Amino acid sequence: MLTGTPFIPETITVHLGDPDSDAPNVTVDYPSYLKNVASSEIFPTWPESALRANIYAINSFALNRIYTEWYRSRGYDFDITSTTQYDQKFINGREYFQNISYLVDELFTDYIRRQGKIEPLFTAFCNGTTVTCEGLSQWGSVTQANNGLTPYEILKYYYGDDIEIVRNAPVKTALPSYPGIELKKGSGGNDVRSLQVYLNRISNNYPAIPKIPAADGIFDEATEEAVREFQNIFDLEQTGVVDEATWYRIIYIYASVKHIAELDSEGVRYEEVEKRYNEDLKIGMQSSEVAALQYYLAVIGAYYAAVEPVEITGYFGEQTERSVKSFQRVFGLPQTGELDRATRNDIYRAYQGIAETVTPNNTKVALYPGTVLREGISGDSVKIMQEYLTLINQTYSNIPAVSNTGYFGPVTRQSVTAFQRQFGLNPTGVVGAVTWDKIAGVYSDLKYGFDKRPYQDPGYTITSE
Repeated sequence: MLTGTPFIPETITVHLGDPDSDAPNVTVDYPSYLKNVASSEIFPTWPESALRANIYAINSFALNRIYTEWYRSRGYDFDITSTTQYDQKFINGREYFQNISYLVDELFTDYIRRQGKIEPLFTAFCNGTTVTCEGLSQWGSVTQANNGLTPYEILKYYYGDDIEIVRNAPVKTALPSYPGIELKKGSGGNDVRSLQVYLNRISNNYPAIPKIPAADGIFDEATEEAVREFQNIFDLEQTGVVDEATWYRIIYIYASVKHIAELDSEGVRYEEVEKRYNEDLKIGMQSSEVAALQYYLAVIGAYYAAVEPVEITGYFGEQTERSVKSFQRVFGLPQTGELDRATRNDIYRAYQGIAETVTPNNTKVALYPGTVLREGISGDSVKIMQEYLTLINQTYSNIPAVSNTGYFGPVTRQSVTAFQRQFGLNPTGVVGAVTWDKIAGVYSDLKYGFDKRPYQDPGYTITSE
C-alpha cells in the first residue's frame, strides 16, 4: 500500500501467534478486528474520552502494519499478529463490549497521522503500569480523561502537538502493492515511479545505489542500474528486473530506512506517492492513457476474434467499454467494462504475446514493442522507429531525419518531439504506444499509400485462450 494514499481495508488477516509460529491465520472484517482488540486491550468502564483515544491508537497501529505491508513484505501471508509482544491483543472468537462496539462503528474510518505526512502513525502504546513505553499509556489515558482532556488532547499529550486525525477515510479492498507483472527497462507507469522514489531514498542510506536522475515513471537505464546494485547489496539475483521478491525487499528496506513502522517515522509526503498516470480508466474519461488502452485493444481485437476492436480516439466511450468487457469475458475477469489492475495486466500480457509473434519480418509495419522508448534507450525497436522517422522526414522536412543507429540520443528525441508537435501529440520526446502508433501510421501511409498497420490485417485470429 506504500504506493498510494491510505484507506480502510475491508478485511484484515491475523496470525494467531508469534510471526514464525505454525499458528493458523484468520481473516475477519476490519471493524470486527478493531472491536475484538479494543475489547481485549481496554476496559469498557473507562471514561469515553479515554476509550475514544485508545480506539484511535488501536486503529492507526493496525493501519500502519497494513500500509507498510510490514509482514507481507517479509514473506508472511498475514497482516498482523495476535500477540502484544509484536502487535496488539486479538482473541479469536471473543465477544465485544457493547459500548466499545458502538464507538468502533463510529470511529473505524478515522486514524492518526503526523501533519504533512500521509501514512497512519505507528501509534505505539502500552498499559502504563506493568509495561511503559514512549507512546500512549492506556491507564494514563484514563487519568487524562478524568482530568477533562478530550480524545484529541489525550493523543497530543502522548504523540505530540503535530498530529491530526483523518476522518472518513474510504473503505476499499486491500490489494498487494506488487504490480502483478515484472518491471524492467522500458516499463512505465505509477509503479515504476514509486520504485524510483523508493530507490532514491534507500540510496541515502546505501550510497552504492546510484541516484535515478528522473523519477518520472519510465524505467530507464539509470533505474536498471539502481535495481542491479540494490539486488547486489541485498543478495538477490542481479537481473535489473523487479520481480515480486525484489519489489517486496525494496518495500521492506524503504519502510525501514524511513522508520515508517516506528513512532519517530520520517514520514511519507504526498508528492512521494502522487499518481502521475491515470491507470484506472472507465467510461467518460479522455486522456492519452485511454488512447494507449485503445491501441492495445485494437491489436488484441485483430488477433482474438472474441475481443471487440476499438478506434483509437482517446475518449472512453461505449465502444471502448464494450471492448473492455469482451476482453474481460475472454480472459475470465469480472465484466465491469473498467480498466482495473487485473484487466490492465492481462491486456499487457495478451498484447506482449502478440507483439512477440508479429515481427518486422512478417509484417510491413511493426507493432509497438510494449516498452517505452526515451533518450538513453537502445535496441532494435529504436532502430525501427528511426527508420520510420527518416522516411517521414522526406515529406515533413520540419521533422529531423535521424541515423538508424538503434540508440535513442538527443537528435532522435528532437525528431520525436517535432513529430509529436506536427501531429497534435503531447511533445514529450518519449515514445509510448500512442506516439508509436501515429509514427507507424504516417510511415505506412507514405510508404505504401494506405494504412497498413499490422493489427488491421493480421491474416489470422486466435479464437480461444
